[in-house]
Amino acid sequence: MAKKITPSKKTSSKKPAKKRTIGQKIFRFFWLLFLWFNIISFSVVLLFKFVPVPFTPLMGIRALEHNASGKDMMCNHEWVPIDEISLNLQKAVIASEDGRFLEHWGFDFKAMEKAFKNNQKGKRLKGGSTISQQTAKNVFLWQGRSYVRKGLEAYYTVLIELIWGKKRIMEVYLNSIEMGDGVYGAEAAAKYWYRKDAASLTRYEAAGIAAILPNPRKYKAANSSSYINRRKAKISREIGFVKLDY
Repeated sequence: MAKKITPSKKTSSKKPAKKRTIGQKIFRFFWLLFLWFNIISFSVVLLFKFVPVPFTPLMGIRALEHNASGKDMMCNHEWVPIDEISLNLQKAVIASEDGRFLEHWGFDFKAMEKAFKNNQKGKRLKGGSTISQQTAKNVFLWQGRSYVRKGLEAYYTVLIELIWGKKRIMEVYLNSIEMGDGVYGAEAAAKYWYRKDAASLTRYEAAGIAAILPNPRKYKAANSSSYINRRKAKISREIGFVKLDY
């Protein structure tokens, strides 16, 4: 009789997986965190190149501050395309906030150096933040002066300069920044201060809005103080020298 031969079991050649060390697990966690942060941030910036920004962190913070102080939670905001915002206002914010906006790539190092030197001397002048940096901060980040926030601001500034371009940065900036207590964007500001739409702002009215941007909850664009009136006159003159070339 033929013998029944049973095949012998082969030992598995696979080696057991090595367990990751604590250091490897920590590295992997931060690497995945870094990877996902870049994917998500890039996607959001790309989205906002085409879609209006509906809400910003500052709007939420201000609403909570109003509530905490017993006021109504106000958020007056209305998005309009840049073609419906007066050229006077576009030029006014460049004259007031960032004279080299159309020349730099997001950072004005000369303005930063000047601001740093004046701070060292104890002078209190406007900082060296560009319109691009202010846009990155207002749309994507929180208020504050920490190194983490400044680092993220620089990161988002580079992204919007590369992905959006100057015209879109100006459009988002003029639709998102604070222009009064609970007032955000050019359209809401024009109606709040002058009872008209943003497309109809005169040079002097545009200068009035630009003049209060350093502290829009303290200053008034209409019925202004003598200090703001002097700023209005200066910005109004400078508007004539600003050439827009997006």
